[in-house]
Amino acid sequence: MGFYSRLNQAWSQSDSMLCVGLDPDVTRFPETLQGGVQEIETFCKQIIDATGDLVCAFKPQIAYFAAHGAEKQLENICAYIRLHYPNVVLILDAKRGDIGDTAKLYAREAFVRYDADAVTVNPYLGTDSLEPFLATPDKGTIVLCRTSNAGSSEFQSLIVDAEPLYLRVARTAAETWRTIGECALVVGATYPAELAVVRAIVGEMPILVPGIGAQGGDIAAVVNAGRGTNSRGLIINSSRAILYADSSKSFADSARKVAIETRDEINRANSVY
Repeated sequence: MGFYSRLNQAWSQSDSMLCVGLDPDVTRFPETLQGGVQEIETFCKQIIDATGDLVCAFKPQIAYFAAHGAEKQLENICAYIRLHYPNVVLILDAKRGDIGDTAKLYAREAFVRYDADAVTVNPYLGTDSLEPFLATPDKGTIVLCRTSNAGSSEFQSLIVDAEPLYLRVARTAAETWRTIGECALVVGATYPAELAVVRAIVGEMPILVPGIGAQGGDIAAVVNAGRGTNSRGLIINSSRAILYADSSKSFADSARKVAIETRDEINRANSVY
């Protein structure tokens, strides 16, 4: 089953467009989980078990694992999701972008080593740098378009042929990259008006939306601006607000509570507009 089909199935079966980002910051773990890299795996698995029935996707951020030499723990976590939550989409947040054989190896890392359904990539090096990802059968390539960080406008808003660069990325995704493979885009929740313009360009293409929760993106505005004609189309990510809702030993219960609240807020907004 391809990425688009898996995502459509996940939206339908979970009745949710919520994605939980797995960004395990060991400095914020409860005291009961202070220790070595094994606690990273334990923490993530407890979050997964607490929220797995509430989400369409999990999105582990590779840097939080690699910085601690915890790539094996990331492998175990990905395998755990595959085994216990087979209908949840697995997105590796790696933001890869390189050329030639290096790009092929990054694609192999994401799709073979971690068995991800999709991976985030940086389009700065051009189409040839994305082709190894796009050409992998049944896998998704999620391209950075309009990111949620404060400095994103420095390059993404530069005018190229009378339109911002991020819109050129969106048009290239719709007109070129989608013909090579199963493509999606990243557009931050902090820019709902720009999300609406991107949606108008790319049609029903899935859009990964970080920036709600700790970054302050407005859920209703995101849903109104970004959903597709089938009232789906969005993978709305929340990481810190869910992961660190509570620093006590009951952190997983608190994470579940916030995940339920976030999912329900997304669904309420989706039913209104």
